[in-house]
Amino acid sequence: MSANNLPPASTVVSMLRDNGITSVRLYAPDSAALAALGGTGISVMVGVPNNVLDDLATSAPAAAAWVRTNIQAHPAVSFQYLVVGNEVARGDTRFVVPAMENVQSALAAAGLGGAINVTTSISQATIAVHVPPSAGEFTNESKPFLLPVLQFLERTGAPLLANLYPYFVYTYNAAGDLNLNFMLFTAPGTVVQDGEYGYQNMFDASVDAVHAAVERLGVSGVDVVVSETGWPSAGDEAVSVENARTYNQNLVNHVGKGTPRRPWKVETYVFAMFNENLKENGVEQNWGLFYPTTDRVYPITFILN
Repeated sequence: MSANNLPPASTVVSMLRDNGITSVRLYAPDSAALAALGGTGISVMVGVPNNVLDDLATSAPAAAAWVRTNIQAHPAVSFQYLVVGNEVARGDTRFVVPAMENVQSALAAAGLGGAINVTTSISQATIAVHVPPSAGEFTNESKPFLLPVLQFLERTGAPLLANLYPYFVYTYNAAGDLNLNFMLFTAPGTVVQDGEYGYQNMFDASVDAVHAAVERLGVSGVDVVVSETGWPSAGDEAVSVENARTYNQNLVNHVGKGTPRRPWKVETYVFAMFNENLKENGVEQNWGLFYPTTDRVYPITFILN
């Protein structure tokens, strides 16, 4: 994380367990965090940083060394996903699939091929159409990059990870004149009617739009995991502690129900655990559920009855 004032990894893992959080995303294989997570049973999504994709794409030995150092060295960690790049853009996209192939081969050689899903996470900016969800489509710029990614995932059975933020859809007016209640899960009824399916919130619409965009590229059977979502608590006129609490608590309460088109659990990761003081001033510093002191920014529960 982009902060220099966070509690030690052992404290963070205790916080995860105390709050009933059973899965966590690490954007890089931090050794202290992985050591603290070992033996806890917490599922771990770990990232291959964007700045090493070139090496892993062009060198199978480099990919094997990366897996050996960062995955095999932590046998007590419950790795679930290995995320090859986060929101990779522009010319670097050419490295993603070759790096995924080499990492997948390295995991298989280590006897871990069936245990850890190799995937990548895409930005919301790759989605050109959000509503109606059935018209979901990727941007023309992203389609040449995403098609081979999706074909890899279709072949291996791994899901596509998508970072989806109704907050940004709202602030950038990316889906037309939709009100705040639709973003916060507080709309009293259907806001977007899409054929036989009615949508009461932007989260569901975005998830189903990604599925539609995948299918529009001729790929089927690839699930979508929401690898980031959340709402900032400060830093802009459109945000508040109350809106952040409302969005994230309603999200937690809702994702088990699925979407109108797919009425089963949507695997979802809330961004972020802590406010990050080294990020750009404003919204970017204020996505956390907790302050670095370990105090809550607002009440929220992940333990549902």
